[in-house]
Amino acid sequence: MINIKPPAFQHLFTLEAALAPSLDAGEGQLGRRVLNAVSEGRFYGERLKGRINPGTGDWMLTRNGIRVVDARIVLLCDDNAIIHMSYGGRIWFDDAVLPALANPVTRHLIDPSQYYFRTNPVFETGHQKYLWLNKVVGIGNGRLIEGGGVAYDVFEVN
Repeated sequence: MINIKPPAFQHLFTLEAALAPSLDAGEGQLGRRVLNAVSEGRFYGERLKGRINPGTGDWMLTRNGIRVVDARIVLLCDDNAIIHMSYGGRIWFDDAVLPALANPVTRHLIDPSQYYFRTNPVFETGHQKYLWLNKVVGIGNGRLIEGGGVAYDVFEVN
């Protein structure tokens, strides 16, 4: 029998993004499509840090109370490297927190243990220093932050 070890996780970075007003395309055949574009943001970790290129973001689809993440963002590293990060994911909120979620001023106060917010980022770059990222599959733990934005703690799956 083969002994397969469970995956280990190494912190890549924490990402914090302020969001522009959402663009709601309405209810379509697959669900409600909403664009949540990044207006500004930063990421920081031991191996990479920088800012998020504004205008990139998430083309979220909501159906049956589940938010399906479909995001593409551009990471602009402090050393001028450019990294494309794309990720899917799932977000859902327990019915008990939906009233608090409706208030953009205080929704960041909802305990993250009361909702599910996970992503699976992958990366693309041609920058020599970060070629290792092209081989990485990540996992992100998301949370709501003050000002109506979002944050992720992103981990490399080893």
